[in-house]
This record gives sequence, C-alpha cells and structure tokens, in this order.
Amino acid sequence: MADYVKGLSAGVANEGMAQFQEMMRQQLESSMDEELEKLLNTTAEADREVCRKDFEGFKNLFHRFLQVKGPSVEWIKIKRPPEESIQPYDKIAAPGLPNNVAHSLNKLVVVKLNGGLGTSMGCKGPKSLISVRNENTFLDLTVQQIEHLNKTYNTDVPLVLMNSFNTDEDTEKILQKYTHHRVKIHTFNQSRYPRINKESLLPVAKSLSMSGQNADGWYPPGHGDIYASFYNSGLLDQLIAQGKEYIFVSNIDNLGATVDLHILQHLVSQPNGKRCEFVMEVTDKTRADVKGGTLIQYEGKLRLLEIAQVPKTHVDEFKSVSKFKIFNTNNLWISLPAIKRLQEQNAMDMEIIVNPKTLDGGLNVIQLETAVGAAIKCFDNALGINVPRSRFLPVKTTSDLLLVMSNLYSLDAGSLTMSPKREFPTTPHVKLGSSFTKVQEYLTRFESIPDMLELDHLTVSGDVTFGKNVSLKGTVIIIANHGDRIDIPAGSMLENKIVSGNLRILDH
Repeated sequence: MADYVKGLSAGVANEGMAQFQEMMRQQLESSMDEELEKLLNTTAEADREVCRKDFEGFKNLFHRFLQVKGPSVEWIKIKRPPEESIQPYDKIAAPGLPNNVAHSLNKLVVVKLNGGLGTSMGCKGPKSLISVRNENTFLDLTVQQIEHLNKTYNTDVPLVLMNSFNTDEDTEKILQKYTHHRVKIHTFNQSRYPRINKESLLPVAKSLSMSGQNADGWYPPGHGDIYASFYNSGLLDQLIAQGKEYIFVSNIDNLGATVDLHILQHLVSQPNGKRCEFVMEVTDKTRADVKGGTLIQYEGKLRLLEIAQVPKTHVDEFKSVSKFKIFNTNNLWISLPAIKRLQEQNAMDMEIIVNPKTLDGGLNVIQLETAVGAAIKCFDNALGINVPRSRFLPVKTTSDLLLVMSNLYSLDAGSLTMSPKREFPTTPHVKLGSSFTKVQEYLTRFESIPDMLELDHLTVSGDVTFGKNVSLKGTVIIIANHGDRIDIPAGSMLENKIVSGNLRILDH
C-alpha cells in the first residue's frame, strides 16, 4: 500500500482500518480520474481518443497498484519448474527442418522492442540507430536478417517496431531508407503514461503537451505494454487477417535474437488443441546474469520471477547460480490469436513494477511498469526453451560494443556468429572504465579494434588509447592513474599483462 495511504491511516482504530483504507483508495482513484480528465481537456478533440485509450490502461494499473498488499509472491510457494516445462534446445532442434519451412515462416511476424534511447551510451535519439558493426545500426542488421530470410525461402515475414514517444519520430524518418528492401515494416507506439508524484499519488504533468516542464511528466510503461498497445493499434487484427499466427519478440539491442527456424517449427507443428501459446527462451546463468528474471512453478503455473519481486531476505538465494540456474533472455514467441483472446477477456495479468525516479528538479516520482515476459502465466501450454548463450548478445554498454565490433564475431546477412578461430565458445569478460562510457569518446580511443580472439578478460581504467593492430590475449589489465595517460603502441601484443602508471610513446 502506498506510504501516503499508510500515513493517513495512522491512529485509526484497528476495527475500522479496512474500511478506512478502502475509502482512501476510492478517494485516490477518484482524484486520479479527475486529474486525467483535466489533462485530456488540455488537447484538441482529435488527439484525445489515443490518450483516452492510454489512460484506460493506466487507470487499470493504478487501481491494481493501490490494491497491492505486500510482495506479489510468497517465497514458500515457489517451486522449481517441472522437467518437461523447460526443454533443452537440442531436443527441440533434433527432428530437423521439413521441406516446407516457408509455410511456417509465412505465419511469423518479427517484433522488435524499439522504445529505448541511447542515452546510457552518450547518444541522442533511438538506441536502434547506433552503429554497431561496419557502419550498420541495430535496425540495419535486423532488416538485413529478415530480408535474407524472405529472399532465401521466398516468404513474407514482416518486421514490426514497437516505438515509444521518445523514438517514434526519428525511427519513422529513417525507415524511408528501407523502402526497396524485401521487408514490410510496420510500427505502432506503446502507451504514454503520466508519472506520479510519490507524495500525493497524482500526475506531475499539467497538460498533454510534451514540451517544457511537461516533458518530464510522461513515460513509456515498460515492454509489458506491448499487448494492449499492439491490440489498440489495430495492427494485431490486421496481421491475424493476413494469416499470421506467431510473433517473435526481442529487444532490438540483443544481436543474438535472430529468427530460429527450429523453435518456429516446434510451435507450428504442435496439434491445434495442444498448441503452445508462449515460449520464453532462457539460457544458463553465469555470474554476470545473477539479476536476470528466472522461471519458477507457482500455484501450478509457469511464471517469471524478477528480482524486484523477491523479498529482501531471499535476494542472495535468488542470485544463486545453483538454485536458479537459468534466466530470461527476453526472446519470446507468442501466439497472436491468444493475445487477442486475453486482451478481449481483460485477462492479461502482469505484476506491477514500481520504478522510483527523481526528476531534475529533485521531485520524487514513481512509474508503474510491466514486463512482457510476466504474462507467461496467462497463456496455455507455456514453455521455456533453454537456448545456447549465443542467442543472448545484448549491447547495453561500450564494453559490449567492443566485443561485437571485434574479430570475435563475423557478420553474415545481418547475423553475428562467433568466429570458429576462437577456442572457447564463451565471450571474454570486458570492463571499460568511465573514460569509455560514451560511444563518441570510446571510438576516439581505438585507432582500430584490437585482436581479441584469445582474450579471456580485459579491464581498462583511466586515460588509455589503443594504436592500430593491437593484440590482446589471456588476462589484460590496463590502469592509468589520475592525471596519467597510457598509449598502447600500434602493433603491440599484450598477453597476461598488467600495465599501469604512465606510458606514452611519441612518434619521432
């Protein structure tokens, strides 16, 4: 229950507490409804309908938020998923592919979550427009992958981008460059929800405008919003009418999330009554993934458990690699008719993530969000598939960017594959310091990307630059102290080395 309500209810006699809390809830909901109506009246009639639909979704979330009493899971009820509910990828792939793969592909739609900005890597605009390999952006690589499928199998797999109000305009402009590619591209916008003042539990925004102070008053409510906004856009019905049956959803910055024909074939070949409506690709945890959501059995259903839902006393247990061995890659295969059914029955139930933020002026706000994978418990015959780690290659930082730009990977038709010259299938552990955080600065520090085929671990800290054709092997640690600078000379080979202090080799 919100602190606000708790504060108001202090001192009230216990027997009247439940009624008092219910009264306060109703009062808050009524105040929220009034504020949302006021916001709607600040815009032209023509724009109101879209906002009204968004607000309906928000009201539903707000209502549920006020009802929540304590953690959404009881730890004691958590069970390990039954063996058959998480299948090894090899078992799924074992039957091989039939001759009519095109038949299955024509039932598929690829959906990329494209609502994020590149701000964490120091870039303006949509993250999908950052160059990641040979001048290709995330979006370029995605289009190349699907175009390759369509040309190879003579199919019509469309690409759908779920944009947010942050990315929509820039993305639409760039899509013109793909008009002659063999990929139909559709877009829809996820909802726009009002940020809530943490104290008053009322919207921060004073109008529907996105400019000035109001810009901070709005947020896209997490990727769990895909179901409602896809349905509301009309695109869901349009694709079903075209004979499409499944969507493959993934984050646009996960370069490992390519269309897998074996998983698709497994879905399409199931008998209709036993059709799997939801597949979550999971992969084995390493120490780097301890915060990732995992699959559990809860009250007889397969369910996603996120770290935010775990009681504090059990967080270490949740992070344990021995108890929870897998995590969610957010590569999901979902039945389109099932999404339509659950939306129309209002049966899409996802746990609320309360995301606290502090705005530039110091105001504390909360955002109510949901995660797309949390809906797994609503679908029939849901399944986890334990896929190879190569299907999870997210680029969240410049450390990740260094890996995908290096000779560890080769690029073919938009897909990255680990070089056969690397002896270990695992990626090296790379930690670049704060001097490398922003993409532009990171790029100026490498005259060319080093040879990393035999690298296990790289840590770089401070003012460090790399010359051309540097080779890194084993464990390499380079630390320039504050005020010092290290230039790794062109053609250097560093193997199991620690470089520290000050090193500058000047051209003569």
